[in-house]
Amino acid sequence: MSEEVLINVTPRETRVAVVAAGVVQELLVERASGRGLVGNLYMGRVARVLPGMQSAFIDIGLERAAFLHVADIWENREPGKPIEKILAEGSPLLVQVVKDPIGSKGARLSTQVSLAGRLLVYLPALSANADPHIGISQKIEDENGRAQLRERLRELVPVDEKGGFIVRTLAEAAAEDELAADIAYLGQLWATIRSRSLGARPPELLYQDLSLAQRVLRDVVGASTARVVVDSRENHQKLVAFAQRYMPQLAARIEHYAGERPLFDLYSVEDEIEKALSRRVDLKSGGYLIIDQTEAMTTIDVNTGAYVGSRNFDDTIFKTNLEAAQAIARQLRLRNLGGIIVLDFIDMQSESHRAAVLEEFKRALARDRTRITVNGFTALGLVEMTRKRTRESLAHVLCEPCPTCGGRGEVKTAFTVCYEILREILREARAFNEAREFRILASQSVIDRFLEEEAPSLEMLSQFIGRRISMQVESSYTQEQFDIVLM
Repeated sequence: MSEEVLINVTPRETRVAVVAAGVVQELLVERASGRGLVGNLYMGRVARVLPGMQSAFIDIGLERAAFLHVADIWENREPGKPIEKILAEGSPLLVQVVKDPIGSKGARLSTQVSLAGRLLVYLPALSANADPHIGISQKIEDENGRAQLRERLRELVPVDEKGGFIVRTLAEAAAEDELAADIAYLGQLWATIRSRSLGARPPELLYQDLSLAQRVLRDVVGASTARVVVDSRENHQKLVAFAQRYMPQLAARIEHYAGERPLFDLYSVEDEIEKALSRRVDLKSGGYLIIDQTEAMTTIDVNTGAYVGSRNFDDTIFKTNLEAAQAIARQLRLRNLGGIIVLDFIDMQSESHRAAVLEEFKRALARDRTRITVNGFTALGLVEMTRKRTRESLAHVLCEPCPTCGGRGEVKTAFTVCYEILREILREARAFNEAREFRILASQSVIDRFLEEEAPSLEMLSQFIGRRISMQVESSYTQEQFDIVLM
């Protein structure tokens, strides 16, 4: 399927949309104030070693210390050797970020350096043997093709190379000179990083990964990409120069958009962003999805909605689930949902229907660039899956918890707040005998309840405590906010 890559650039934010068949398939956002850290190399300092967790906190100059597990220390050649025998507090350590800080968790680190080129991933310190390790992307399934790629690369790798390489999917159709250029570029990059590390004073950034637009050229643009459209002249020139140096075959496909209408409006991307932030996703058939994202996991519920079908109820459910399978796969990419994901398809009695829906879902997931594992239907009829999470979801990048509900998605009713106020007045009346009057400061909706349905309750409490209770509307208060002022 032919696709277009749209890049919208503003001084503080870059947004990328991948469009195929007229539909937005993927959204990426990067802000100057919150640029992703994955791929960055630091000379860090061991801040604390935790033997009980077999982990360590590493200071790399961020607000929160980063996390390093013993399994991610590649220099540990002795299986089972404890972390306290490997690291010492205060010592410098070369580390790479493999997962961005998410929520309250710090960045995840590894001491195994990996440098990504367009065709290859270079692992400088992978092998202690004379023969460098060469891995092949799992997406290249043809065994003969895998073997040929491995042999081609062996002939191009310098004889004194001690590191390793992973061949990316794009390399399957690459020529020898392209592979050789990637090897030379990665070797030169690692030499520069090593040189900088020798005089580094931790914590210090040694290498920052490419910008979002450059990473898109490197990782996303491929043979199926018809064109890359950039709405910034300056960034268009930078991307063309970058492409001419590292991937000359792509330079001609990069276009500058100078139209009056905003690029994302022209392709209805802004509408898709708004939809991707909504809890509900409508399906063309009339069914819909409900997507709930929590810190522990994401749940997706499928409902038939207004779709009644034209034959029997089983066929209606089956068709809704088939459509939902494709929609869910797209929503995972659009929203960048990761971690544990639980799907609640509409219950199907037929085993063949279940198998067909699962197969359709896996087929729809095939275009996803992120590592995914999908389990079959459980005894409860749920599908459990995981999607690798290396950066914040779209909602976490663009939104923050509601200050009114604190992220719950709902607020207490005015009646609930009224009863809380009555209980608070009773407590304060017992604690402060000298008070002659209690004044309620609350939102309009809460005061309205006290003036109407709850007026008798307020009067009864006033008589019980023997003191006057007055009210005052505070327009700036949310429905859950209130204060009791002693007069």
